[in-house]
Amino acid sequence: MKTITRTLKTAALLLAVAVLGCSSELSNSGAPVELVVTNTQNLQILDVGPTTDPDCDGTIGTIDMLLLAKRENVSTPFTQARITRYRVSYQRTDGGRLVPAPFVRSTDTLISVGGTASLGQFLVIEPDAFSQAPFAALLPQNGGRDPDTGRAFVKLDVIVEVFGETIGGDRVYDATRFPLEFCYGCGCS
Repeated sequence: MKTITRTLKTAALLLAVAVLGCSSELSNSGAPVELVVTNTQNLQILDVGPTTDPDCDGTIGTIDMLLLAKRENVSTPFTQARITRYRVSYQRTDGGRLVPAPFVRSTDTLISVGGTASLGQFLVIEPDAFSQAPFAALLPQNGGRDPDTGRAFVKLDVIVEVFGETIGGDRVYDATRFPLEFCYGCGCS
């Protein structure tokens, strides 16, 4: 009797896994649209010190958003998406460990199916981050070198995640990366 009960439980578990594995709802968003986020990058190097380099006054770049229909003939008003926020986080690419704290900012952009929008004004580094790890170590008074790598620069990817939802209430999301190098007294480009 114990073997039959165990066999029935195993069969039920396998059936549940098979049924759930066939559902695209578990692996894909149920939204009728897909948000595609890319970027155009203007600067690859940022100087954390005082500089007269005119390139340092430029913007990092833009975040470009496109809303695509997942199926043909999707054009109801419920498939417009309102982009409500973006999250910025960091990943070191130079072997170091320390990264700035992530943060979230609000935005408000409405995109129709097939439409595009851009975030031209957005933060990738909070203003006080240059006085904190890992950037503070690059300042001459702090040794001018990253303690994790021993180098005079910090390389990291800035990850920008964009969040919103359709007017129908389905969530949309995508992310893009900006590879950046931070240094002291090197200018920007």
